[in-house]
Amino acid sequence: MSRKVGVYGWGIVAPKSPNIEAFRQNLASSETWLTPFNGFGPDNFLVGTPCFRFSDYEDWIGSRFAPRHYQKLREKMALPSLYAAGAFIQSLAQNPGIEQEIRALGNRAHVYIGTGLGSLDTTYRASVALYKSQTRWDAFWAEPCRNSELRRNRDAHAAAPADSDKEEFNRYWMAFSPELQDYLAELAQIDRLSIDDGEIETAKLHVIREKEKRHAKLKEKWGAPEPPWHASADLIWNIHNAPAAQVSILGGITGLSFAPVAACSTFGVALGLAMRAIQSGDAKLVVVGATDPPPHPLTVGAFYSARVLAASRTCSLPLTGLQGTHIAGGSVVWIVADHEYMRAKGFKPLGMELLSVGISSDAHHIITPSADGPMAAIHMAMCNAGVAADAIGTWDLHATATPGDYSEVATMRSVLPDSVLVTARKGTFGHGMSAGSGWELTAQYLGYEQGELFPTPLCAARLNRAIAELHGRFVFDRPLDFPDKHAGKLSMGIGGINACIISRPW
Repeated sequence: MSRKVGVYGWGIVAPKSPNIEAFRQNLASSETWLTPFNGFGPDNFLVGTPCFRFSDYEDWIGSRFAPRHYQKLREKMALPSLYAAGAFIQSLAQNPGIEQEIRALGNRAHVYIGTGLGSLDTTYRASVALYKSQTRWDAFWAEPCRNSELRRNRDAHAAAPADSDKEEFNRYWMAFSPELQDYLAELAQIDRLSIDDGEIETAKLHVIREKEKRHAKLKEKWGAPEPPWHASADLIWNIHNAPAAQVSILGGITGLSFAPVAACSTFGVALGLAMRAIQSGDAKLVVVGATDPPPHPLTVGAFYSARVLAASRTCSLPLTGLQGTHIAGGSVVWIVADHEYMRAKGFKPLGMELLSVGISSDAHHIITPSADGPMAAIHMAMCNAGVAADAIGTWDLHATATPGDYSEVATMRSVLPDSVLVTARKGTFGHGMSAGSGWELTAQYLGYEQGELFPTPLCAARLNRAIAELHGRFVFDRPLDFPDKHAGKLSMGIGGINACIISRPW
């Protein structure tokens, strides 16, 4: 038996929008939410910087966990995990009692929260710290007073290079230091301390304290700097599955928890996997989502170098000059579940009914989308939903303000009639690598609840002429009535990963 799937909670962290209510209110305006980046010092980029305060959730966490739990999250977890945690906590508010139901479901509640880039800044800072630490380490052990091999090699000592080549010289000679080998042998003796017998936890604490004491004495003896392997402490806490894991802990969710990673199609792919789990009976409820770090110089530079990022100090709107997109960060989390099960428990669905998700790969190009890949996802979604083209009333584009917009509109029109009202929202909040498609879908569902398609920053006069010849019905800078028909949304991710979602009114 086919199971209906509904949305029973949602939360948002986005530019200008720290929560779902702010997101809803801001969608009523046609103004862009983008702001100057200035991540390289003064620059020409606009980005979508998330509006977020983790302290907004301190009371919620403090009422459910040990006193130090909130502070540990602040200290250990990077922003993508904190964004996801905040969005998840928001998602519990729309249906009172759903938090308790999630816990009661045991392993029939799952978590699929993905990311596009992971905790990029954590990796960046760890890399910089490692480089600086390694440079100090090499210089310390390449000093002749701590490197008897270099002292014996008078020619090499005399030919020590100028500062520009000093790092390579130090790295080479550090490896020949007999004194470093002595230091490492003493260090190995300390790290051989083990838990031999007795109560494990007590013995573990004793060994940790003893190691710390001996490490301090060794450091004092040699005067050595911190070894470079101490430089990356936070990295392991912020790998790609950390947001999903943290949500599973916050929600007491003991079923499957993992991170789907599908670039710009991450939210759609997570949604498709959730629907399959519910339809198969593996899960009754799935927390799905996507989370991205705030705009970072590495991301901005990489997208600009790939010729897909605008750098004109003004908002580059989809379907217009096709100058490029704008990087954004934040999170989106939905709670989706078996409708009949939830109705029997007294919970009410939000937005629209999820009918189907079609997923495909282009197998074509790492960035440039094909026509066949998105078309396959659209046909799969519509076929699985049992929906004809004339039943679609509105459609949300991936539309990144690049030349791919033309191809995407052409693909859409090869399937759908000219009556379809089309939205393109990356001019509003920018391009969240994984969360963006979730923001767009949430905007579509919120619009349905209010009976209108929210305005966009696009105006008819700026519509690209070639695109205008393909299709004429777009949502511009004024709201329009929401059609009493089905809705569609397409995402196209880097790597050629496509996800198409078909929904209908309840």
